[in-house]
Amino acid sequence: MVLAIAAMLLGGAVTMMVYNSDERELRNASGEVELLAKRARTIAILRQTPYAIEFRPGSVRLLPLAEAGQDETQTALGQTVGGEVVQTNSENGPVRDRINLNGSMTSFVRRWNTDEWLPMSDRFVHVWRFDPDGLCEPLGVRLNIGQNYIETIYHPLTATVCDTSMEIK
Repeated sequence: MVLAIAAMLLGGAVTMMVYNSDERELRNASGEVELLAKRARTIAILRQTPYAIEFRPGSVRLLPLAEAGQDETQTALGQTVGGEVVQTNSENGPVRDRINLNGSMTSFVRRWNTDEWLPMSDRFVHVWRFDPDGLCEPLGVRLNIGQNYIETIYHPLTATVCDTSMEIK
């Protein structure tokens, strides 16, 4: 009888750890996207150049707006980056950064004044623009792991999260 009770408690604890793992991964990825948005806004203001965050399946990239939507292996300078994290922080060169999402995580974008979550696609890249005056499009980002998700809505003046909802099953 004692062993049966212990097994039930252990099974419940393992289940809670798995769910907490998904919740932790979703919160971490959402936080990284928020930091990237704040960084894109700051860089656009300081450099007086439009910057963008580009959403592709499995990754989110920060780069100059002029380079957004191009093949991932080419940059404006013709450098090959091919799947590696590229981060240029020199004063003269453009700033680029990338977040690689967990392989089981899918992402969606909801544009301003729409109700539909648009999935990431290899054929169509979603670009979030940050202007030198500090404005950006109000955008929503949804990250899923299985049936679990986190949705974040970003404010157009500050590029910070103004609303978050999460469901862990």
